[in-house]
Amino acid sequence: MNNFPVIGLRSVELGTPDLATSVDFYTRVWGLQTVAEVGDKVFLAATGDDFHVLELKQSKQSELRKITFRVRSAEDLADLFAKAVAFGCTVLREPGTADAPSGGQRFVIREPQGSVLEFVHDDHRKPANTVANRVERLAHVNINTSDIEALSAFYRDVLGFRLTDRSKMMAFLCCNSDHHAVVLAEAPVNGLNHIAFLMPDLESVMRGSGLVVDKGVPIGWGVGRHGPGDNVFAYFVDPLGVVIEYTAEVLQVDETYRVKGPDEWVWPPGRTDHWGIAPPKSDACKKAQVSIGFSGA
Repeated sequence: MNNFPVIGLRSVELGTPDLATSVDFYTRVWGLQTVAEVGDKVFLAATGDDFHVLELKQSKQSELRKITFRVRSAEDLADLFAKAVAFGCTVLREPGTADAPSGGQRFVIREPQGSVLEFVHDDHRKPANTVANRVERLAHVNINTSDIEALSAFYRDVLGFRLTDRSKMMAFLCCNSDHHAVVLAEAPVNGLNHIAFLMPDLESVMRGSGLVVDKGVPIGWGVGRHGPGDNVFAYFVDPLGVVIEYTAEVLQVDETYRVKGPDEWVWPPGRTDHWGIAPPKSDACKKAQVSIGFSGA
């Protein structure tokens, strides 16, 4: 496999205008667990070994505040920081000790299109305890971009990701054996498209989705199976307008995987997934996928 300096997507921070409602949804409905509270920020964990996968912070509006990636070594952390600065990223926090309860060393930047990215090394981990029908970890984050080629080049040339597939509207990028950790979606505005949470298996996507529906939250798109990545999916919209996804069975790739282009990722008319059974995406889901901006952008 490629010698990636970034080895995984660790966590995402969301701003929410109603912190109590968001915490209630992600614990009672989505199945995460509160592991720490610091000021007006709540840290939520899944069943995997990440200390947390989601940070929720009180804010004036729903927004994507930060994406956090785990880095392979201290040397890689320093190298990535130097490359980001040379590229022209805005430095928000210099390399140093992280102030989150997950600890470790970190730096924080804003890339030119507006998203805030944190890179951490040697952060705290916990024993993994995989549970059926509950989230293990983050699978990927999907970012809307008005210049998909420029942002794809940034992830590849500066951060060391590799392109795995390119459909008409999306670029898929990996930093480990998962087919993608970052997806870039062509859009009129920059911002968050959705966040995908990895479930243990297809059965857990189905049963987990059923449990969410039981609590009064409809499926926005799915259940189905994607083309690029071959992963099973079910999309929902959280109470504050953020699109989230349960997913499983993400394709595993190595250097021998052949990148396919837009001409190869074409569905028959009316089909939106591999199986051909997913109903059309709801209007609420479509609207939400282009409604969440970057904090401070």
